[in-house]
Amino acid sequence: MTSRPVDPLRSFAGVMAATLLLEMIVVLLSIPVVAKLGSGMATWQGVLVVVVAVALLLTCAVLRRPWGIWVAAGLQVALIVCWVALPALGVVGVVFGLVWAILLWMRWDVAKRMAEGRLPSQQPTEPVAAPEPAEPPNSPSKSTED
Repeated sequence: MTSRPVDPLRSFAGVMAATLLLEMIVVLLSIPVVAKLGSGMATWQGVLVVVVAVALLLTCAVLRRPWGIWVAAGLQVALIVCWVALPALGVVGVVFGLVWAILLWMRWDVAKRMAEGRLPSQQPTEPVAAPEPAEPPNSPSKSTED
């Protein structure tokens, strides 16, 4: 049975899903902040926070699709635009926008290295020869004198 080669880009979907889940938690935790800022929280502001959180959660399900990353990036832009309605969400959007920029750069870098064949998993493995056992220092040496 042969093992499948490791695809490093598949692991990024898990990292991105974890980032979206963390972002969803932070967005939901922003509700008390939004409620304390200004004159309180209006119903539409609460609905906006919940809709953004649900959208982040649902995006986790589509990250393995080719367009899933673009949906996640679009959500980051939408979260930054929320600054107009809720500055607390805008701050969350900027912070996680930077996180997503780093994640996408890392994904691009791994894809580039994979195309060039420079990843450690793509390097040929040579069998390592076992080293010869060393003679103990006090043992009689073998001589070939005749």
